[in-house]
Amino acid sequence: MIDRKETTKILSNFLEKHLDPHNDPRIYWAREVTFDYGTDHAVRVDYMLFKPVDNSVAGIEKGDFYCYEVKSSIEDFKSPHGHNFIGDYNYYVMPEEVYNNLSKNNALPYKVGVYAYSNNSLVCVKKAKRSLQTKAVTEMLLMMFRSSNRDKKR
Repeated sequence: MIDRKETTKILSNFLEKHLDPHNDPRIYWAREVTFDYGTDHAVRVDYMLFKPVDNSVAGIEKGDFYCYEVKSSIEDFKSPHGHNFIGDYNYYVMPEEVYNNLSKNNALPYKVGVYAYSNNSLVCVKKAKRSLQTKAVTEMLLMMFRSSNRDKKR
């Protein structure tokens, strides 16, 4: 049995490969995106992906944000941290056995989708339903840019 930290690392690696399988610069994603930094209500989204309709102003404004929260165990899921769903489509990423347990107990939020990890693959087992985005497009893009820029300096 692997520990929680290693499970999180595995889930994160598979999610990154899922979000951008060919390291395409036209895929806009970032990890550990923080909003309201320096306030008492700061939130950090594990991963965010932005899909514009096209590259026009209207296409960018009408684009969709996908938020992903990695949960390595039932205990991690039950923790009050990391349920920061501010996108149009929101997903948990978790081991299949965690999903099965939560699904059986009806513990998953209605609109939140799930990617489950099993047999060295990540599969969408529950599709997210559209939610109301809670931040402005410009703020979300800026926070994603700041986070992705931070990663480039490492």
